[in-house]
Amino acid sequence: MSEIPAELRYAASHEWAKVEGGVATVGISDHAQDAMGDLVYVELPEVGQVVAAGDETGVVESVKAASDIYSPVSGEIVEINEALEDEPELVNNVPYEGGWLFKVQLSDEGELDNLLTADQYQAQIDSE
Repeated sequence: MSEIPAELRYAASHEWAKVEGGVATVGISDHAQDAMGDLVYVELPEVGQVVAAGDETGVVESVKAASDIYSPVSGEIVEINEALEDEPELVNNVPYEGGWLFKVQLSDEGELDNLLTADQYQAQIDSE
């Protein structure tokens, strides 16, 4: 059973967002990393890049497949997790802590209402 922290919001495409002070930390869910298998490479967006909710912002590659990463919210990329360059396995090992991907200064906090709650995300996983 995948871990789905209740305080996070989730995109249908399996990214999560944790908002603190108008900045969303974004990563991929435990369910998504588990389905991908061992990650070997993570491509992240550029700091300063402006993204809209649903924009492709990077790629994660595992021994099995490559998968696009989408921003669940709109805004400006203000930080990337540089540790993933040398340790992509952090996404597998601690997807909600050290395995985060990037941070976005939100341009519209109302977009969070478009994301799934933990219960809604669990229901989506169960129906897949």
